[in-house]
Amino acid sequence: MPASWPSGVRPGGWTGHQAPHLVHLKVQGVIGADEHENVEALNRARDDAAVRGLLLEVNSPGGAVTGGEVLHDAVAAFARRKPVVVSMGSVAASAGYMVSTPASRIFANRSTLTGSIGVILESPDVSPLLDRVGVRVDQLVSGPMKGQPSVVKPLSPEGRAMLQGVVSDLYDFFVTVVAQDRHMPAGRVRELADGRPFTGQQALPLGLVDEIGNMDDARKWLVKKTILPDDAKVTDIGPAATRTRWQRLLSGILSVVPGAEFVLKESSALDGAVAIWKL
Repeated sequence: MPASWPSGVRPGGWTGHQAPHLVHLKVQGVIGADEHENVEALNRARDDAAVRGLLLEVNSPGGAVTGGEVLHDAVAAFARRKPVVVSMGSVAASAGYMVSTPASRIFANRSTLTGSIGVILESPDVSPLLDRVGVRVDQLVSGPMKGQPSVVKPLSPEGRAMLQGVVSDLYDFFVTVVAQDRHMPAGRVRELADGRPFTGQQALPLGLVDEIGNMDDARKWLVKKTILPDDAKVTDIGPAATRTRWQRLLSGILSVVPGAEFVLKESSALDGAVAIWKL
């Protein structure tokens, strides 16, 4: 996959006159609550007349619902103007699936794990431990729902019902997005949206993906769709294209340490409800 910047191009934006070309954006790892770098890159590429289409590579178990929503909307805005093709990696689940659905064509490997349509909201309760060690925490709240959930007090029945309503509302939003983007009845999506993942081979007949294939297959489809020559340049955009040598090295180290990147990103950017596939 070509990764060099064409003449007149600099990371972070395009300048000068260019030949028609494609862009490649890689969404990898846990999707955070703030995806502004990817969104800005998509918006710039969408408005660049020389860019004819987007190759979106997704290798993500999901993440923050809000991050998935804004990234989905940016991909959808691009797709309304120019063709988008998705190439799924080893996993493109939950919010990772959400950002894929606006594409004109979704390619998955047979072994890709995708789907896992759903939302989860977790809150630890350490009150039994605090009781054993003799620690008491007083909370002053403006209303009974303000202190729900709390890590120092059990979740009340009223709090549980309130939070379940929040999760249900976000779940309905997720189902609606998939139904609209994949042109499927909402009822059919709900049948598939109980949180379970599917392999690419399973997802194909269910209508969640369009074709079994790899990145090169997706690129060839996009080249044909945009009527560009077979050797059309594909330019990287987004954070991956602007990383320094040391940032790329750190990312490589994290990628071979099980769970390292997930822990770092989840601890810093996944406050609130998440749409994520967990093993």
